Amino acid sequence: DLSDVVFKPGTRDCVVLSGAMTDPYSGDRIEFERSQAKSVQIDHVFPLAAAWDFGANSWTPALRMRFANDTSLNLLAVNGPDNQSKGDSTPGEWLPPNPAYRCFYAGKYLTVAISYGLPVSRADHSALTELATRC
Repeated sequence: DLSDVVFKPGTRDCVVLSGAMTDPYSGDRIEFERSQAKSVQIDHVFPLAAAWDFGANSWTPALRMRFANDTSLNLLAVNGPDNQSKGDSTPGEWLPPNPAYRCFYAGKYLTVAISYGLPVSRADHSALTELATRC
């Protein structure tokens, strides 16, 4: 969640000029400036490429659109460099650098998978099972 938000005047609070947030992946505070918008990026917790490989390629266009834009389950504002390091990786390949957030991330990933009927790879299952012993 963005705090200390400054909106562009005349936009009915629809355009954010600046604000601050705590990045869940790193735990770092990020100062957002619209002129440097890459500092905050929107991550697909369950990556689009992985979803495609695991079955989204057979979904209807409407379901793919809903998945890609699902702000309640799959989209998360994060630090740009952390999102870049994650790329299309799944939990078997990448976990947030902030250990305090890993359990929440694992739960969010599984919630998306279950909600959309997406399978979890063996590598992801192993990583998530190992992580669950520490949650």
